[in-house]
Amino acid sequence: MGMLHIVNKSPFEKTSLDSCLLHVKEAAAILLIEDAVYAALEGTAFANKVKAAAEKCKVYALGPDIRARGMDTGKVIGGIEIVDYGGFVDLTVAYDSVHSWV
Repeated sequence: MGMLHIVNKSPFEKTSLDSCLLHVKEAAAILLIEDAVYAALEGTAFANKVKAAAEKCKVYALGPDIRARGMDTGKVIGGIEIVDYGGFVDLTVAYDSVHSWV
């Protein structure tokens, strides 16, 4: 498979997600972890960008990080797959390379 892009910074504080979205290609995936999970919510300023990315590649969000921030998983953008820690590990193995956006 392609590259797994891991984003951990809030899109409201850093430009990591925007940078990632400029470089992501088809057959790649984006995994939102830590404060980047805020970008997975429906109705935010980043929702349309994330939806557009999900049409081009797979987008995942780390469920424990969503819950740790008191977010409702029911408000996650449709098409984003919520994964647990085991799923995180599986993704790192499934893709040819991993790039962390800091």
